[in-house]
Amino acid sequence: MGLIRSWVQGANAVDAPFPLNNLPCGVFSTDGEEPRCGMAIGDFVLDVTGLEEEGLLSLEGGPLLDVPFWNEVMAAGPDVWAALRAQVTAVLAEGAAERGAVERFLVPRSEVALHMPFLVAEYTDFYAGRHHATNVGTMFRGAENALPPNWLHIPIGYNGRASSVVVSGTEVRRPWGQVKGPDHAVPSFQPSRRFDIELEMGAVVGMPSDGPVTVAEADAMIFGYVLLNDWSARDIQAWEYQPLGPFQAKATATTISPWVVMKAALEPFRVATPPREVPLLPHLQEPGPMLYDIALEVALQPDGGVETVIARTNYAEMYYSAPQQLAHHTTSGCPMNTGDLLGSGTISGPTKESRGSLLELSWGGKEPIAITGGTRSFIEDNDTLTLRGWCRGAGYTIGFGDCVGKVIPALADPYAR
Repeated sequence: MGLIRSWVQGANAVDAPFPLNNLPCGVFSTDGEEPRCGMAIGDFVLDVTGLEEEGLLSLEGGPLLDVPFWNEVMAAGPDVWAALRAQVTAVLAEGAAERGAVERFLVPRSEVALHMPFLVAEYTDFYAGRHHATNVGTMFRGAENALPPNWLHIPIGYNGRASSVVVSGTEVRRPWGQVKGPDHAVPSFQPSRRFDIELEMGAVVGMPSDGPVTVAEADAMIFGYVLLNDWSARDIQAWEYQPLGPFQAKATATTISPWVVMKAALEPFRVATPPREVPLLPHLQEPGPMLYDIALEVALQPDGGVETVIARTNYAEMYYSAPQQLAHHTTSGCPMNTGDLLGSGTISGPTKESRGSLLELSWGGKEPIAITGGTRSFIEDNDTLTLRGWCRGAGYTIGFGDCVGKVIPALADPYAR
């Protein structure tokens, strides 16, 4: 499929992140106005709440867009998702007769504030990137024991905190926690000194489930994808993670990009997961390509300094796809809900430049990386980290919107009295 041409300014350029092929879903507001549902198109946000109110958009079971989140549309299912895209595409396409009626519902993106696009029901984070798991395992257990015995058989994950998921642009405060160095007899309580990012994709569950689902059924349940930064306090994590895994080290914040790119926009970019040396059990085997060719990068900008891109990789590097992760999540009968968020796990590639965390890039702090004007092993106060992602089609680009977070200094000792 090539570019679907639109009459909206900024939608037809090859490098424009929001062509008519994309139509990602977000929540926006302008000065003095309440947040509303919108879809990004060119240089604008289309006020789809307004379109529905005026009868220019009609969805089965509606109104579905009269709330400042996309959960009601997500819960309505794939037929409604397809109808939404078809109707919006029709009125925004080049030569559309509805242009005069629709034009007043376009708001310049430069004039809006963006909010959480959906209500996060629950959040699960996975550890499903082969290169990342191998790198981290090698650092802590040696190359011969890098992957635990179960890793090649199931997508390993843990339940995170939905309450700490925030939208791009939200400041992230450096956390306090209990840490213990190898030369200390007892732990101490202090601000994290090894604060880090993890470059991930997030799958947004649209349709709920009650009982086990197949990989194909899981794929049909997914509404769309976001960029996801799983902020991680490595020093806190090193002390707390045995035997049950991450806890407070991962509870500070998880930042997502402001636009949910619907799965339909990503269909032309499907790719297969990599070859497996250990066959998966039948219930986790994929019926077709379930990953996507999404180029990704991480940039770091010191306070008042110049941005440096510190990593470039691709979502296609993942060992397990989101549908496999979601299917595995349900095997025990665990119900999944509309608005559940699944983090992919850190997306790293085979080269040093493609590692998706500072832990890997600096090899545990032993090999600081160069940035413009200095070096970094881990994040310093007032650093801004930006994740970007895009797909390249035939004459168009599918963008996600930047996933940005600035790390601000830790509070004074919260327990000092």
